[in-house]
Amino acid sequence: MRILIATVTAGGGHLAAAAALDEAWRAVRPCDVVERVDLVKFFSPLHRKLHVEGYVKLVERAPELWGMIFAKTDNPAVARRLNRIQQLFPGRSRARFARFVKQFWPDVVLCTHYAPVEALGEMRQQQKDKPPFVASIVTDFEAHALWMDAGVALYCVAAEATKARLVARGAAAASVVATGIPIAAKFSAKLDAQAVRRTLGLRDDLPVLLVLSGGFGMGPVGKILRELDRVASAFQTLVVCGRNEALRRGLAAEDRQHPTHVLGFATNMHELMAVADLIITKPGGLTASEALALGKPLFILDPIPGQEAANSDFLLERGAAVKVNRVEDLPYRVTQLLGSKKLGDMAKAAKSLGRMKAAAAICREVLSRLGSSGKKE
Repeated sequence: MRILIATVTAGGGHLAAAAALDEAWRAVRPCDVVERVDLVKFFSPLHRKLHVEGYVKLVERAPELWGMIFAKTDNPAVARRLNRIQQLFPGRSRARFARFVKQFWPDVVLCTHYAPVEALGEMRQQQKDKPPFVASIVTDFEAHALWMDAGVALYCVAAEATKARLVARGAAAASVVATGIPIAAKFSAKLDAQAVRRTLGLRDDLPVLLVLSGGFGMGPVGKILRELDRVASAFQTLVVCGRNEALRRGLAAEDRQHPTHVLGFATNMHELMAVADLIITKPGGLTASEALALGKPLFILDPIPGQEAANSDFLLERGAAVKVNRVEDLPYRVTQLLGSKKLGDMAKAAKSLGRMKAAAAICREVLSRLGSSGKKE
């Protein structure tokens, strides 16, 4: 079979989910032809710059505006109208993607962003001869209406609550499966936590706080560390600055009360999370899923309105996270949590929600829909 995994650069989560599916599919069916594509490659240089940088600046500088856009478009009827407008003005980027799909001629398309879902729906209407099996892989705990399209054969979602939301909005219950959000296989590997601590230069006698800024190095990381320095309890901190090298250099040059290890872009996130007692982070769907798979409690700080706020609500309701909306509230809340029974209860709740084999489950579900031969019916 020919498998296309389609995504879009919009934060690191969509790309990480695509990579996890690529890895899982090749493990299940190593002889298949698997192609992973980021739709940004079909954008013009100007369009690409506006898309990538525009998203980062919008959520960083005007999160309320992003939240308003998210809420206004989170309606199936509105989403359909937006799609019709896009179809009237498809643009060169859409045409390039359509040509690529026709040349590759996939049997299956796994979408870890809603943009290819909509574009494939339009192509399906135009060309009805052996259309591919399209799966919409929702990468947050709440499914926005833009993930939905009449051409989708299968929705793979984070949890039963996510499924219920899609069904309430008109998706057929049989087409929605709560598989979990796909994460890399390394998050299911057994690790020697003490050995990892030694490798990272961490002390065995102190709890570890892991502070994550995301792939783009966003968020008030400097303020977080300054507030953590006000905590009297003893602990050590791991800080991941993503691709923001200026942030990494600046933080590494500062003196701190607590032992602090400042890292750049990390490819060993499974090890960093494995040794953490508490993860301070924005609640992205992939980051949260990775932490849950390892049974790690989350400390959520000022989630962006929209998908992060929805993810935050999901985690808080199930006892796997706590949240503050202001950085200055960190010292009191962290002091309360360290060494408490509540921290242990949060870890148990996180573990109960974790789906470390989600990527493999998605692949198996797609194959079962296609039949044992792996061919479209």
